[in-house]
Amino acid sequence: MSKNTARKPWTRPDIIIAINLYCKTPFGKIHVKNPDIINLAKKIGRTPGSVSYKLANFASLDTSLKRKGASHHSRLDQEVWNDFFKNMDVMALKSEWMMSRLTEETSEFEFDKDMTGRTKTSLVKTRVNQHFFRQMILASYNNTCCVTGLSIPELLIASHIAPWSENKKNRLNPRNGLCLNALHDQAFDKGFITISQGFRVILSPQLKRSNDVNKKHDMLTKYDGKMIAFPSRFLPDQTFLEYHRNHIFRKAEQRKK
Repeated sequence: MSKNTARKPWTRPDIIIAINLYCKTPFGKIHVKNPDIINLAKKIGRTPGSVSYKLANFASLDTSLKRKGASHHSRLDQEVWNDFFKNMDVMALKSEWMMSRLTEETSEFEFDKDMTGRTKTSLVKTRVNQHFFRQMILASYNNTCCVTGLSIPELLIASHIAPWSENKKNRLNPRNGLCLNALHDQAFDKGFITISQGFRVILSPQLKRSNDVNKKHDMLTKYDGKMIAFPSRFLPDQTFLEYHRNHIFRKAEQRKK
């Protein structure tokens, strides 16, 4: 690749694709030897160094991070970043489509031809966006449950803090997500555990009242009061955590169907 090609200006489509990869790549894997970065660089006519630097630099635009990346982002970087995260329902799907065109992986966008156009479009959008959200959350938590430390991806869930069905605007907001193992995802979803303002696990009094709590619920009770592991980016938003504590969590006298 020539020096002139390597230094060509970043375009809006290039930045959208780079943000997509940034969201799905753990911080520890943002480097020039990452196969995904090498592949993307080749597809968009850039060097792996250029792409990895761009991904690392996006950290300076993430307001949830205490540590920042290099602050040499452009005005276009800022504009595209803001647009991406303000319109994630649209931009996530668009970026996934753009990535699939580059890699020639179009299976996520193909469904039964007998479906009506409207049904097909809706299912494709839901499926692709849910897959993107999962990749984004697991990458942010380095494929590790934030409560137990379990690191088997097949047993991990990208859990919504404010439920998918109750907060359409923030379905893809990465700050509305936690990486949990399957058991703790269900416990969180059903309100048996929640997360405090100080990011500690809170156990529902309904479990604490059990007469045989140590034997029956030990996989949940032993984490009561434990600080969750923080993600490398997209720290959970306190607004969503407060909603979960007030509307999902099973409090002392609360009864749920």
